[in-house]
This record gives sequence, structure tokens and C-alpha cells, in this order.
Amino acid sequence: MNNLLKTTAVAAALVMGALTSAPMAIAADMNVTVVAGHPPVFRWVKHVSKTFIPAVNAAMEGSGTTITWSEQYGGSLAKVGDELESVEEGLAEIGLVSSLFDPAKLSVQNVTYFTPFVHTDAALIAEWMDELQISNEAMKSSWAENGLEYLGGAIGIDDYLLMTKFPINSIADLDGKKIGAPGPAVNWLKGTGAVGVSGNLTTYYNEIKTGVYDGVIVFASAALPGKLHEVAPYITKIGFGAQYAGGIAANKDWFDGLSPELQKALKDAAIADRIAYHQDLDASVAKFLSIMQSQGATVTEVDQAMREEWAAGMDNVAKLWAEKLDSEGKAGSAVLKSYMDTMRAAGATPVRNWDQE
Repeated sequence: MNNLLKTTAVAAALVMGALTSAPMAIAADMNVTVVAGHPPVFRWVKHVSKTFIPAVNAAMEGSGTTITWSEQYGGSLAKVGDELESVEEGLAEIGLVSSLFDPAKLSVQNVTYFTPFVHTDAALIAEWMDELQISNEAMKSSWAENGLEYLGGAIGIDDYLLMTKFPINSIADLDGKKIGAPGPAVNWLKGTGAVGVSGNLTTYYNEIKTGVYDGVIVFASAALPGKLHEVAPYITKIGFGAQYAGGIAANKDWFDGLSPELQKALKDAAIADRIAYHQDLDASVAKFLSIMQSQGATVTEVDQAMREEWAAGMDNVAKLWAEKLDSEGKAGSAVLKSYMDTMRAAGATPVRNWDQE
């Protein structure tokens, strides 16, 4: 009798243990919140609804798991730059994390913003940066240290432009002008005489209109939805290059509790999101510039001589950035070299080889 009681007790304990440690994905219904600081007028947010979520749902059909999505965009749950913290703290399970606006926590992810004038192909940069989040230990640890699992969906940004209230015929025209720029892109203005001010897309229109800025560094695919040509009608194609601004990440504890099937569905959906987003992006850039021009904007492109003059007049911000990270125990110089080598191998001809000086 005692043995029977012991056996029953052990069996009950094993059942209870299995229940308490069961992965979250066993539940037939799941509630998942996705957060983005930018509004869905911007295509990287739009594709979460259009591509990422439908791809996850399709992959999970017939699995017994149904997901109810709560999409919190445009500052409804987190402002631009606060997405990481919202996901880390569990306020959202998944976020479009803007590494560009979290330079302290995701420093190595910002390598492209410290290496302007390298490559204008956003899809290529995004694909390589997605791979780097997996293969490069410094980048992998950045996500893990902040309680996140990187899913993919790299946000490539098309070639940055300069949009101003005044025409630009030479670098001297920028002297004393206040120019808004995203995060580390403020460094691109060093040596021009312009006063760089850190800002983001959600405030650019009003800040130009009210005279806080005389212009901004921005990209065509966001300039038109943001109606920036209405307040800064002079569009100058400097050739700053395409950039990586972040990607889709999940709360790591939450992700680790999911079934392998759902984990795979999320990462596969992020790849689909990146591909669809960049196809959309590539089809829109020339079109958007043409629309802004038809609505009164003036579009010009600087020659190679001015581009070289601009790049040569800058500090080597890439080297300074890499050395700072090296001193913090992060592989800044190694990441910089790997990025530049990869871009050159892909056919890029950098105006300045930041890693070789």
C-alpha cells in the first residue's frame, strides 16, 4: 500500500512538473503584441501587418495554435527608440527594434551609419546584416544582453538624401545651417559647417516648418509619406548610401518557451518580411522622387568631385567608433573590417575606405 501511494505521488508530481514547464505554444490560443514606434505609413511597419503576421499565421495553420495579434504602432505603446525596452520588459512579445535609435544598447548594429558613402543597395546591406546578427558573436550578444531574440526582417534604408529649405550648389552653402539627422548620421555633417541636430521622422515636418531645422538628412521612401517636400523642397542626392536601421526581435524568455514549430514560423516570416519590404522599397524610390518633383520639389544630384570633397572633409568617424567599442570589450574594429570587406566583395566602390586608414 505504501509503495502504491509513493508511486501515485511520484506520478502526480511528474504530471504537475510537466504541466508547469510546458512551453507556451501548447496553448490553443495565444495573444501576441507587436510594437513599433513609427506609424504604419512607413513601409517597414506596414509590412509587419502585410507580410510578417500573415506568414506566421499561414505557417501555423493546422497546428492547433491560433494567434490573436495586437498591433501597437506609432507611439501607442512605445516611442521611436523605446521598442527594445518594451519588448525586453514584456510589454510586447515582438517589436520592430530600431537599433539606429538605441546606440548604447545596440552599438555594433550601427556600423553602417558610421560608414557613409559605401553602397546604395539597401536590399544587399539588409541581407548581409541579417546574416551578421547570426554569425557575428558581438552582434548576437547585443541582442541577448538585452533579453531579446533577433528574428530577422532587417530594415534596409534607401540612399539618404539632403532635403533643405534652400538650394545647395556647394558644401559652403551648408555653413551655419541647422540640419536634422537620425542618430549617428549627425556625424556625416562634420566638416561641412552645418550644425547637426539629432532627430527622427516623427518630428521632422514640424521642426522644419517652425524653423528648428533648415533641412534634414532623410530618404525618399519616407520623405514622401512624411510630406517633407512641402517644407523642404530642395532635394539633393549626395550619395550617403543605404543603411541598416534595425529589425524584428522577440522577448527571449517568451521566445524560448515556444514550440520549435512556432519559433521557425517566426524566423521564416521575418525573412519573408525582409524580402517583400525591399521589393516594395526598390519599386518606390524613383517613383516617390518623381512624385515629389511633380509637386514642386527640385531634385539635383551632386557630382563625384563634391561627393569626394564631402567624404574627405569628415573625421574618420568609423575608426573612432570602432576604437571606442574596442575599448569597451566589443569587437568594433573587427565588425568594421568585416562590413567593409563584404561590401567591397559585393561590388561596392566606397568613396572612402574607412577601415583602411
